[in-house]
Parts: sequence; structure tokens; C-alpha cells
Amino acid sequence: MKNPVGWAGAFALALLGISDLHAQGTLDAVQKKGFVQCGVNTGLAGFSQPDSKGVWKGLDVDVCRAVAAAVFGDASKVRYTPLTAQQRFTALQSGEVDVLARNTTWTITRDTSLGLNFVGVNFYDGQGFMVPRKLNVKSAKQLNGATVCVQPGTTTELNLADYFRANRMTFKPVVIEKLEEVLNAYFAGRCDVFTTDVSGLVSVRGSRAPKPEEHIILPEVISKEPLGPAVRHGDDRWFDVVKWSLFAMIEAEEMRLSSKTIDQAAASKDPAVQRFIGATGDIGKMLALDNRWALNIVKQVGNYGESFDANLKPLGFERGINALWTQGGLMYAPPIR
Repeated sequence: MKNPVGWAGAFALALLGISDLHAQGTLDAVQKKGFVQCGVNTGLAGFSQPDSKGVWKGLDVDVCRAVAAAVFGDASKVRYTPLTAQQRFTALQSGEVDVLARNTTWTITRDTSLGLNFVGVNFYDGQGFMVPRKLNVKSAKQLNGATVCVQPGTTTELNLADYFRANRMTFKPVVIEKLEEVLNAYFAGRCDVFTTDVSGLVSVRGSRAPKPEEHIILPEVISKEPLGPAVRHGDDRWFDVVKWSLFAMIEAEEMRLSSKTIDQAAASKDPAVQRFIGATGDIGKMLALDNRWALNIVKQVGNYGESFDANLKPLGFERGINALWTQGGLMYAPPIR
């Protein structure tokens, strides 16, 4: 008679296998329905916002499009779900969206207790303060007693309280969930200060302020805010697909492959370029994708620098720490090989 422990072990392994199959289901589900459901901001210029024709554009939107290009060979196969800061995590956890690309800060709490996997960073940021020029405030240290507009459910809200407490200052919070409403409150003078990530301050000043020159962003950056896309825990294959789609955009810029030059890459004698475009090797198969997955991303969406220049540069953004590591910045992709 066989050892019953052996049977139990085999049964446990079988259960693990079934569980594993269920855990690996997002890519299959996305391919079956024919599009990527992407959670984005309700409207933040440069990151995710529909244009006058209803077409979504932005740095985060381009991550969604890159995933669609990798999975389907067609960057247009994305549907967008606009989410507030408080809605975003539930939408991802519940499966309402396949990926969250919504200027979201990577923190240990979100990475663990919220059950998210951040795939990387597509914008390095930090929290700042914007005030009307007429207040004649030059530093955040002068904000004692100020009324501050802030959105709930954000790292911004927590950082704000920490900063004022650490500097022995007081403030009066005006907490409003929807970005449109919090901006209306700030521009109407209901609060002295609007605080969020510096990227958000630059974006709303350039796109929403009636007179941008009447508002200044104070010099203090009070936090680290690495912003990046996230997927659910428990699905390594989908995690890999989204992660390497982002990395392919960064790597392409470093390799000087752009939407304008990618077609000529086939003639390159560089082995790394040949691997990247899928002419040699089987990297696509490793991801359960077509071997031209990275080529499709660059051809249809562009490299990271192209996305930055198209979406953020017109609003006054500079590359800064979001430049490639070879140019003094922090943008760095692991080797695609």
C-alpha cells in the first residue's frame, strides 16, 4: 500500500497547480475580451486626459497603449476607466481594471497590505505647494496657519500633516475628493494653498489656471513620490507583461530606437537591437507574446523620451531626474536579453 502522506502531498501539489492556473489568468482574460481595461486619472493634463475628440492622451495613457501594443500588436485596443484617488485601488483589487496607470505613488503599504504589484516607475516626483503670487509667500516654512486644499486617500494628505507637525506649524485642511472641485476651491480663494505632487502642480497651473502667471510653486519638495503603474498580486505572467512593456519604452530610448527609426532597426548588426526587435532570440515567447512585442510598442507608442516630449514638455516639464541614467537621471531599465 502506498504511503498516504504521498497521496496527500500529490493532492496538495495538484491544488497548488489549479491555484496557479487561476492566478495566471489576466493575460488570457485580456486576450479573450480583446482589449486592456486601464484605470487612469479622471483628468490630469500630461498624464491622462481626453482631448477635445475624446481621445485619451498622456504619459500614463502611453503605458496602457504600450501594453496593448505588446499583447495585441495594436496600441488602440485599450478601454479607459477614469478613477478618483479613493476609487483606484478598489477598482484594481476587484478586477474592474487590468492595470492601474494613474500617477500613483509606490509605497510599502500599497505594495503589501493593498495587494498591489508596482511594475516600475514612469515618473519620479515629489510633493510640493502652489500658492497665489499675491500672497507674497516665498517658502513653505511661511505657511503657518494656512488653509490648504488637498485630496483624500492620497500620500499627499499624510505628507502634509507630517510636514506641518515636523515644522511645528498648524494648517486648516480643505479636503475635497474630485480634482475639478478641489481646483475650483483653490482658484476661487477658498484655500491659500494647493498641495499635490509637483507634476500635478505644474500640470494644473499650465492647463487649468485662468492666469498661470498668478500662481507660484514653492521651492520645497517634501517627499519622494515614485509614480508608476500597478497590477494585482498573484499573477506573475501579467506582472511580467506590464513591467517589461514599460521597460521596453525606457530601453528603446537608451538604444536610440524611436517610432521614426524602428523600421530601419532590422538592418542593424547590433545583437542587442536584433533581440529587442524580435529578429533573434525568443524573448516574446518568454512573455507568451509575439516576438515583435517590443518593436510594436516603439513603432506605435514611441520610446519613453518621445512620450515625455509629446505629453509633458508642452506643459513646461523638464526631464530632470526623469532623464535616462546615462544623462544624469534615474530612468533605467534592466537588460532585455
